[in-house]
Amino acid sequence: MLKVAVDFDGTIVENKFPAIGKPNLFAFETLKAMQQKGMLLILWTVRKEKELDEAIEFCRANGVEFWAVNANYPEEQFDAEVSRKIEADIFIDDRNIGGFVGWSNIWQTFFPEEKNRVIEQKVISNLSRKSLWKRLFNK
Repeated sequence: MLKVAVDFDGTIVENKFPAIGKPNLFAFETLKAMQQKGMLLILWTVRKEKELDEAIEFCRANGVEFWAVNANYPEEQFDAEVSRKIEADIFIDDRNIGGFVGWSNIWQTFFPEEKNRVIEQKVISNLSRKSLWKRLFNK
């Protein structure tokens, strides 16, 4: 299974730390679809204590439960002797070189088949409208 570490401030939500910003466009829709596809999501954030609990609850209220939080697996206990580097296949973060690519680009990367289905639906919709136009105005 693919493990994906996702930052919170500036990535899932607008960066308003220590407050919680508004959700970024398509963030929760994409995260839920990733989970449905079997990806293990790790919340990877500098938040701790009260601010971390608020972020976890905010995500939960928006339909996303993380497999682990600031940990490699759910049962991992913090130990100062162990590296805090998260073991993940992919990192989604606003601090990437070049900045955050946006959730629509992430969606297209993970769900290319959905892009084709959306295009097909638009073509069918346009054809239906054209047929209706022809029926209404005999053109």
